[in-house]
Amino acid sequence: MTKPNPDIVRAAILQVVENQLRDGTPPETKQTLQRLIKEGHSEEEAKRLIATVVASEIFGVLKHKRPYDQARYIAALQRLPKVFDEK
Repeated sequence: MTKPNPDIVRAAILQVVENQLRDGTPPETKQTLQRLIKEGHSEEEAKRLIATVVASEIFGVLKHKRPYDQARYIAALQRLPKVFDEK
């Protein structure tokens, strides 16, 4: 199996973020972007942080064969800039 090009994967994930912002779905994506910018992150950095949540959700869906869970996704957005749960 050919290893995916990380630049293409990164661009695709950032495109998901852009699509969510454009479409307003879920609205928490735009709310998170605005919050992160207000907290001092650049727009680019805020989008990168949101992209980590998108990537994590995609990875979980694929690796664990679990369905997409919007509530889980939104909860992860609300934890940003922390990326991982501190349990």
